[in-house]
Amino acid sequence: DAPEHETPWVRCITRGYPAAFFPAGYNNAYEIIQIPGYVVIVFEMIHETRIIPIDGRPKLGTNIKQWNGEPRGRWEGNTLVIDSTNFTDATPFRGPPGTARQDIQSSRDLHVVERFTRADADSILYQYTMTDPKSWTKPWSGEMVMQKWEGPIYEYACHEGNYGLKNILT
Repeated sequence: DAPEHETPWVRCITRGYPAAFFPAGYNNAYEIIQIPGYVVIVFEMIHETRIIPIDGRPKLGTNIKQWNGEPRGRWEGNTLVIDSTNFTDATPFRGPPGTARQDIQSSRDLHVVERFTRADADSILYQYTMTDPKSWTKPWSGEMVMQKWEGPIYEYACHEGNYGLKNILT
């Protein structure tokens, strides 16, 4: 009955994390870039850009909540660890493939830890752990292998208020 009742993914706002890394039907490419003080991840889907400070700076504070949380990264050997907290209570989470719940909203207590480890020249092992005592009875984890892909990141022509959303609502 209103765009606000659709998921943030359908509304072209965000897929959320770690869901942005989960394969979809198309637009699965992303680019990981390291610059001084930051790791930047550019996603083909919805054209999100995730900027992760890795310079040891403190968090903004628990009163500042964000759609995709507040990430802080650090290196543990050859593994990039991203620790994210300070999510809103509207944070989207796409449930694990094959589950009945594909769109779940987490609480403000969501805590996500992600690990990116280079497995070889063409692949990265991506692991994540989700903790949210208001959404799940205990923390849970998942992992997948990301394969190197040569090619452009294509335009993702999605914007809030597009005809697709209008048609969905009719």
